[in-house]
Amino acid sequence: MASEPHQNHLLIIEDNKGRREFTLDSPVYSIGRDAKCDIRLVSQFVSRRHATLVQLPNEDGSYYYRIVDGNLKGKPSANGLLINGRKLQAHNLQDEDKIVFGPQVHAIYYLLKRDAVATVPPDEFDITLISPGMVGDPEE
Repeated sequence: MASEPHQNHLLIIEDNKGRREFTLDSPVYSIGRDAKCDIRLVSQFVSRRHATLVQLPNEDGSYYYRIVDGNLKGKPSANGLLINGRKLQAHNLQDEDKIVFGPQVHAIYYLLKRDAVATVPPDEFDITLISPGMVGDPEE
């Protein structure tokens, strides 16, 4: 039984509303200040449709996210994206990438990996008995 890698994609946003966590698992996310966006940014300095996250497959069956400036129709945001200090139109997200959308509006992406472990149901007869005399101060 082969163990497949499990991944959690996490985006932590900090904006005028504070800090929020988003677990990513959908194929596409819109990011911006528009109320219809999947991930809403609360700031006057970001575009209504500031960026888009797109889920893409890896060869091993897992997936990754690519962030693209603007919407999927090709309309860029007004201020662009700053990813790890570089202005980019698009970027394949890696663990701990920092994305700046505008003043006081940023996100950090985390890719949490763990191996799936095949679990065996507990043995129904594996019981540990503790008598009341076993519990307490050993000096008594």
